[in-house]
Amino acid sequence: MSNKMAMAREQTTRQKLLVYMKKQGTVDVQQLAEHLQMTKVAVRKHLDLLHREHYVEASIMRRRIGRPVFVYKLTPASERLFPTHYDEWVTELMENVEELFGESHVAMLFERRMKRIQQKYREQMAGQSFEERLDTLAKLQDADGYMVKLEQKADGVYSFIEANCPIARVASEFPQACQCEWSLFASLFNDAQVDRTECIAEGGTCCRYLLTKKQQT
Repeated sequence: MSNKMAMAREQTTRQKLLVYMKKQGTVDVQQLAEHLQMTKVAVRKHLDLLHREHYVEASIMRRRIGRPVFVYKLTPASERLFPTHYDEWVTELMENVEELFGESHVAMLFERRMKRIQQKYREQMAGQSFEERLDTLAKLQDADGYMVKLEQKADGVYSFIEANCPIARVASEFPQACQCEWSLFASLFNDAQVDRTECIAEGGTCCRYLLTKKQQT
């Protein structure tokens, strides 16, 4: 079996496991092995990987008869692994707001969202150096699904790359979303020049920012 075929098979098995756990709530290894027609050892390998990725949590269930067993359930973080229609819902909601109240109210909504994120991020970055704040921003954005890659291009010059945009559909319809992210980064790094050089919503392969640390005078 080729590596590609093996990877595809592993991914299909993982999806079946996740769907079954989603429907059942709490399961043990025996249940999963019977449902997936796999060995318990193979099931545990999948569970261990999902546990390391924080998508599954384990606990001990004590029974009246027999030994206690480990049972598993999905964590809230696993929601991102299942298809949703949030982007369609949000886009439709924004279109209705724009139709009823005008473009300015849409901008206000994005602005309010940006302010809440700004406060949260500033609390996380309090007392940190420029480089530490960059690292914190990367971790916070990565946790929200932006798949961040941070690269140092030169002394005091950094490339901040987001390979994914969780709100890409909304952003393609409402560029205010992208503008607010740019404004957010600029406000968090007022000691740097923040330029956006590529944007997913504008057809780019990623959202790329170039942060150039200002010289101290």
